[in-house]
Amino acid sequence: MLRLLPFLCLLITSSAFAEGQKAYPDEKFFSSNISVIDIRTPGEWKQTGIVDGSKTLMFFDEQGNYAENSFLQKLDTIVDKDKPFAIICRTGRRTGLVATLLDKQGYQVIDLIGGINHMIKIGIPLVPYDPH
Repeated sequence: MLRLLPFLCLLITSSAFAEGQKAYPDEKFFSSNISVIDIRTPGEWKQTGIVDGSKTLMFFDEQGNYAENSFLQKLDTIVDKDKPFAIICRTGRRTGLVATLLDKQGYQVIDLIGGINHMIKIGIPLVPYDPH
């Protein structure tokens, strides 16, 4: 938890200024062909599967550590900062934090509320994660 403290302090002070977009993941949303970045861990991707066509890019590791600069560099190879894209995690908690950071950096990010758990609950199919 102590590793998260500096990140959480940054987000709390900046969250009053961030006005990011949020959406519930549903079939209508995914039919829009918007890019989806899954920020969960490899273990989570293997456990539930992923959104068909999504890109996997872990933000927090299993211990709660993160490497912001490395994440942003990799993200920039996947998405166009000036075009909308969505991020998803297990419940939406992590994406709420990361979306605030990305919004502050000028990304056109959409936070998918409820995450993969919401998708499973409403019956949206996932595909197996293939690390290759």
